[in-house]
Amino acid sequence: MFKKHLTISTCLLLLLFNSMAQESVKPLTSLRQPMAKQLNSLSKGPKLVVGIVIDQMRWDYLYRFNELYISNGFNRLLRQGFSCDNTLIPYMPTYTAPGHTCVYTGSVPAIHGIVGNNWYDKLTNRTIYCAEDLTVKTVGSESSAGKMSPRNMWTTSITDELKLSNNFQSKVIGISLKDRGAIFPAGHSANAAYWYDNGKWITSSYYMNDLPNWVKQQNAKDLPSLYMSKDWNTLLPLTNYNLSTSDDQPYETAIKGEKTVTFPHMTSQMTTEKYESFKYTPYAASYTFDFAKSAIENEKLGAGKVTDFLAISISSTDYIGHSFGPNSIEVEDAYLRLDKDIAGFLQYLDNTLGKDSYLIFLTADHGVTQVPAFLNQHKIPGGTYLEMALLNELNKSIEAELGIKKSVLSVQNYQVYLNKDETINQQKNIKDLTQKIISLLKNKPYIINAVETESIELASLPEPQKKMFINGFNPKRSGDIIFTTLPGYLDGSYKGTTHGAWNPYDSHIPLLFFGWNVQQGNTHRETYMTDISATIAAMLKIQMPNGNVGKVITEAMKPRK
Repeated sequence: MFKKHLTISTCLLLLLFNSMAQESVKPLTSLRQPMAKQLNSLSKGPKLVVGIVIDQMRWDYLYRFNELYISNGFNRLLRQGFSCDNTLIPYMPTYTAPGHTCVYTGSVPAIHGIVGNNWYDKLTNRTIYCAEDLTVKTVGSESSAGKMSPRNMWTTSITDELKLSNNFQSKVIGISLKDRGAIFPAGHSANAAYWYDNGKWITSSYYMNDLPNWVKQQNAKDLPSLYMSKDWNTLLPLTNYNLSTSDDQPYETAIKGEKTVTFPHMTSQMTTEKYESFKYTPYAASYTFDFAKSAIENEKLGAGKVTDFLAISISSTDYIGHSFGPNSIEVEDAYLRLDKDIAGFLQYLDNTLGKDSYLIFLTADHGVTQVPAFLNQHKIPGGTYLEMALLNELNKSIEAELGIKKSVLSVQNYQVYLNKDETINQQKNIKDLTQKIISLLKNKPYIINAVETESIELASLPEPQKKMFINGFNPKRSGDIIFTTLPGYLDGSYKGTTHGAWNPYDSHIPLLFFGWNVQQGNTHRETYMTDISATIAAMLKIQMPNGNVGKVITEAMKPRK
């Protein structure tokens, strides 16, 4: 009897213990579920990453025109995103091709190989274009404008790494009026890169042998003609443009097909130069965003199981800036119109993909200096010189003093390429030639210093010049001597302006992150163009590009909970 009661009691205790154990497990399971959902959300990533590079956008444009911007364009990015207000380019020269390459590789010309828009090739003894590829064919037109590819870029891009991270399931597309603005951001393994040629979007056989039907349909609309049928007048009344100098200035360059530099720009009357002139209007930015929306829709970007990437570069701002200068009404109006384009594009992404489902970064490939003639009007130093004239003068002086003919092959990218073969053939000393040219350069009133590129590390140069020179020097593609000019001096004529120097007006760029997993706020600490791809890689939890030298901007990311 006692044993029977003991057995029943034991069974009841076991049942009670088992029930209590099950109850104790339930709270642990319920705690794990929200955390698992949170981790899955973070690991899943955004539907689409959009990189927007505004060609020649100085950092101060974000705030200079801020009161005239609408609420849902640049101001929405500033208000809801994260702004790095002290972002700098860490190399020289500050040109379009190395800029776009640096943004997407997190690397510098010394490593990724794109040392300029052009450089003198020591193997073929000629100047080559950064994206040229004679092994491919144009797709989409009969011109040679499509003989381009990313093969001159030595490293991977963040877009390449995204595709590598998921066995090439992600779609990657690059879009820009300029070939180099589409090709290098899209990377080596892109699905496509498209650029502008004579009123149409084209590509190269590197990517495909025929344009997709949707691109053909877009080209058939002839949107550039439609845009150019409207004259370019100011978006706001002319009296509102009090942040710019007066409209008619002798140092501004007219758009092709026009004889004046004043508003309204009679684009409707342009005929033979219409498609070329189109690039110098703000309509070209709208046209680029039109095409970007078509790419998202037709390629179903952001609609798959993995993150896709769309690289957009706005080139019209560079064409307008070169012609009219950063203090012109044309530039101010171009940015007010671009602000509306960005607002419309953000709204399109909201409607198509959903808010917080996409990740954007916006930056620039370089800035620009004021037109030297404009600076002089206000008693600020500035001036111009011509690289070709400098080349001819150096050759003439060296022939007269050392007897070496054509001792200098090229002057470009603030560098001098020496004719070492000819110097050796004439039994002359290369070291003597180098020192003589350095001396001649230093005697120029507009040149501060000149040093042998192989010895930059030992040169008496101030920071950040030395670091930027070292990062920009590539022994296979750079020149033998590098020089630096006085602030405000540039290679060019009396009219218009350019960029390329180490100075803040060329190297201080905007950087905004917006959308998925972005922390609202800003920082004034020093960040660099090389940090962009490192930060995107960290957000997406993928490998950095294989030449990356940047660091993650952790403040821009929402902390993991």
